[in-house]
Amino acid sequence: MAQESGGGFGRRALLRGAAVGSAALALPALSSAAPAQARSGRPAAGWGVQAGDVTTTSGLIWVRSDRPARMVVQTAATESFRHARSWTGPLLGAGTDFTGVTSLHGLPPGEQIHYRVLLADPDDPRRTGEPVAGTFRTAPEGRHADVRFHWSGDLAGQGWGINPDRGGYRIYDDMRRRNPDFFLCSGDNIYADNPITEKVTLPDGRIWRNVTTEEKAKVAETLAEFRGAFRYNLLDDNLRRFNAQVPTITQWDDHEVHNNWYPGQLLDDDRYTEKDADVLSARSLRAFSEYFPIRTLRPDGHGRVYRVVHHGPLLDVFVLDMRRYRDANSPGRQTDDRQGILGAAQLRWLKRELSRSRAVWKVIASDMPLGLVVPDGKTDFEAVAQGDPGAPLGRELQLAELLRHIKHDRITGTVWLTTDVHYTSAQHYAPERAAFKDFEPFWEFVSGPLNAGGFQAVKLDGTFGPTQPFLKAPDRANTSPAETPQNFGEIDIDGASGELTVRLRQEGGTVLFTKVLQPGRAGQ
Repeated sequence: MAQESGGGFGRRALLRGAAVGSAALALPALSSAAPAQARSGRPAAGWGVQAGDVTTTSGLIWVRSDRPARMVVQTAATESFRHARSWTGPLLGAGTDFTGVTSLHGLPPGEQIHYRVLLADPDDPRRTGEPVAGTFRTAPEGRHADVRFHWSGDLAGQGWGINPDRGGYRIYDDMRRRNPDFFLCSGDNIYADNPITEKVTLPDGRIWRNVTTEEKAKVAETLAEFRGAFRYNLLDDNLRRFNAQVPTITQWDDHEVHNNWYPGQLLDDDRYTEKDADVLSARSLRAFSEYFPIRTLRPDGHGRVYRVVHHGPLLDVFVLDMRRYRDANSPGRQTDDRQGILGAAQLRWLKRELSRSRAVWKVIASDMPLGLVVPDGKTDFEAVAQGDPGAPLGRELQLAELLRHIKHDRITGTVWLTTDVHYTSAQHYAPERAAFKDFEPFWEFVSGPLNAGGFQAVKLDGTFGPTQPFLKAPDRANTSPAETPQNFGEIDIDGASGELTVRLRQEGGTVLFTKVLQPGRAGQ
């Protein structure tokens, strides 16, 4: 378990409810309408708050207003907000769907930071809405502080939305109670191509009920519809409460736009008037950048999703973008593929940053699995693997180049985390079992979905020698969250020994699989 922070407001205090139970973090009940705020006629922040990309001394705070407003953030060492420090943020308006992000810097390392967001009337700064409060821990400066984080992905997929009969997105409450330092969302934050209907009949005759909105009644094509899809999830009180306590590191994947999309694609989907994936992805990326605090993206969608987030001396998180720079999905049998799934520039960046990293553990947050064969239609493939167990071909060539670099540059402590396939599993890759042998052994862990359909397991590709010591997947396609427990992964890094423990958990917190990895090794 992680140690309590020096400010006396650590994991045990949160689990006792010292902060979460406060009136400042009280949130309105689940509803299909925007949550109301108390001060009538003043700006309201009913969509909650979020912190993102937190480091030892910095972080980003996000909010959405219901009207034009000036964003002001106050931070303090305690929830009484004595000796608070104020940060003047942006003017929120229609150009960013009334969202905004304020950057905090110069924060004390390894401490619990309390913050609250005030929205002020632009014409009268004395008129402010009800403050909305949150908290997060900055990353530790020293090596001896424990670290805990969770990861998962796939939210509101396959038509399984916010079900009030189940209490909404309950898995967020499971994760919040375990009080991680941060949450890594591995993509598919929305399903822009999956409308949410009011009711779905389950195979046993039960009725699944969804909270619905106008924007989620159809596939997202316009900027307003993409914005509405991101807003939909914030109707869930579990998620808003989670966001107020746990900072996020967020990446994206295909369903932020359309299933299995790639640059240059023209959609073969009769539901769409706009069929150009590049047009749709640009609109989605803009909405994505407006609804998550990501330091490398601007609210107009310019910038990049891939980045490294430093979490003290024990951990660096390398966030990949396997969507925006890939080549077209294909049978994947090319003998030369410089574009691959990352693009040449992102691959150079990743190799350089891995070599520069001095963190004990280097988590590579991949929005797609490596050795799992994910098909796209009858002949093409969506991820890296394409089912041929021989020498690297297609996108595997890029992965081989990266793994060779990790070995020859003596980079230790790499662990791959992913989601995407809607089940949970663990894969170990080793050269003695592989067709390609110039790499050191490593682990890849899969966990998900958060609230989406469950799917059967896909096959392993033998090129990089995977074995699968753990797998839990449904036996049929698109099982609802009412039939198949949802999943999240948990990483604990012990500050004293440097050991990294992976636990694959399911909804309710049950541990399905555990693996302990030792520091200072190229492979396990």
